[in-house]
Amino acid sequence: MKSKILAAALFAFTTGAVAFYPTLKEVGAVNPTQADPVQVPVVAGNSQQSPRIELVFVLDTTGSMSGLIQASKEKIWSIASTMAQARPAPEIRMGLVAYRDRGDAYVTRVVDLSEDLDSVYARLMDLRAAGGGDGPESVNQALHDALHRISWSQGEGAYRVLFLVGDAPPHMDYQDDVKYPQTLKQANARGIVVNTIQAGSSPQTRLVWNRIAAAGLGQYAQVDQDGGAVAITTPFDESLARLSKRLDETRLYYGSEEVREKKRRKQEAADKLHESASLASRARRATFNASKSGRSNLLGDSELVDDVASGRVELDAIEKEHLPASIRAMAPGEQRSLITEKAEQRKALQKEIGDLSAKRDAYLRREVEKSGGAKGSLDHKLYGAIRDQAARSGIHYEAEAPAY
Repeated sequence: MKSKILAAALFAFTTGAVAFYPTLKEVGAVNPTQADPVQVPVVAGNSQQSPRIELVFVLDTTGSMSGLIQASKEKIWSIASTMAQARPAPEIRMGLVAYRDRGDAYVTRVVDLSEDLDSVYARLMDLRAAGGGDGPESVNQALHDALHRISWSQGEGAYRVLFLVGDAPPHMDYQDDVKYPQTLKQANARGIVVNTIQAGSSPQTRLVWNRIAAAGLGQYAQVDQDGGAVAITTPFDESLARLSKRLDETRLYYGSEEVREKKRRKQEAADKLHESASLASRARRATFNASKSGRSNLLGDSELVDDVASGRVELDAIEKEHLPASIRAMAPGEQRSLITEKAEQRKALQKEIGDLSAKRDAYLRREVEKSGGAKGSLDHKLYGAIRDQAARSGIHYEAEAPAY
C-alpha cells in the first residue's frame, strides 16, 4: 500500500453548450478584458430531470502551482465519484478556467461545462505550470470569464459552484479590468456559489481569498503548496484500469458525419487517458463510470449498442452511411448479433467493475481508519462544504466520507 499527500482534491469543492468536446478558448495578453465576451447560450433548468451539479475550477497555472496542477490530474475522478454519491444521483458537468497574467503565454484558457469528463480531463492533462513569478495574477479576468464565458444553466434543481484556486492575489491596478466585487455580485444574482482555496500561506492572498469567499456566499480553505488530500493506491487499481479500457471498447457511435467526428474526438480523449494517465486515475475513472452519474461520461448520446438494446432506436431505421464504419459492410443479421454481443459484454463488465469498486472502497476506508482517520484532511473539509451547499439545491449526501 502506497499512501501519499495530494493537493488536487481542491477540485472536489466543486464538473452545456459543449456536449461532446470542450472548446479551448484563449484571451490574449493585450487588453484582455472587454465589456463582455459574446454571451454563450444558457441551458434552461428542467425540474423533471435529475438534479445537476455544475462545477467550474478557476485554476492558477503559473510556475508556483506546478505541484497542485500535477496532483489535480490524479484526483479528478475521485472528485467526480464523490459528487456521484448524492441522492438522487445528479448529472455532473465540469468546466475549467486556467489563468496566468498579462505578459504570459495566455491570460485565460476556458474549457466549457460538459458531461464528457474524459474530454475535460484531456484538457487538464495538457496544462503545465509556467509564467508568473511577479506577485499578483489576472484573478479578476479569470473570475469574469468563469461567469461570462461558461454556459451555466438557469432555473432551480442545480448546484452551480465555482472554485478559485491559487496562491497570489489579483491585480487591482489594471484600469480595464472588471474587479472581482462586481463579478461576485453577478454570481450571486445567478445562483453561482464561489469558494476559494489558497495554496501556500501568503497573508495577502489569505485576506483577499477570504473576502472573495464571503462575498461569493462560499467557503475558504487553505492547503500547503503541495496540497493536503488523502490518496491511497489499492490492489484493485490495475484490474479496474484494464476493465475500464475494455468497457470503452464496447462503444459504437452512429449518426451524421458531424456527430461521428465529435464522437471520434471523445474516443481520442479516452485513448489519451488510457495511454498517459496513472493507474490510480484510470481505476478511479472506472469507479465513476460504473455509477449512475457516470453514464453520461461513459456513453454520451448517439451510442448504437445502448440505443438499440434499449429499444429507443430501430437498427433498420438508421441510414447505412450513418452506421459506424466498422459494421456497414456486415449483413443486418451480423450487425444485430454484434450489437447483442457487445451489450452482454458491457453488462458483464459493468457488474465486474461495480464489484471491484465496492472492494476498493472498503479497502480505502479501512486504510484511512488504520492511519487514524482523515477528519482533518482536505477531502473531508471539501466534502463538508459540498454537502452543505448542494443541499440548498435539493441534492443530498448521506455518506460520512468522500470517495478517495
